[in-house]
Amino acid sequence: MPNLSIRWRSRPDIAPLEHEIDALKTVVIQLRRELENKQGYPGRLEVLLRARTERIDELANTIAALRDQNRRLNEEADHLAEMVRMSP
Repeated sequence: MPNLSIRWRSRPDIAPLEHEIDALKTVVIQLRRELENKQGYPGRLEVLLRARTERIDELANTIAALRDQNRRLNEEADHLAEMVRMSP
């Protein structure tokens, strides 16, 4: 069976231009990928910011609840101390 592979050969005066075109295609592909990655950053940052804000809100609510609980415990302790002071 004869070898039927055909190899494209550029004219010598065009070959450098074809190489430059190939190199530029590679650069375009790299730049597109870089642009896609950079365009995705704001969306990812928004998701992270939203999660962080939600966590901060949760912690702030926990702190408020603990402060309220501490206030009630202090009032109860003051009341008990007053009862002990009043007892004979």
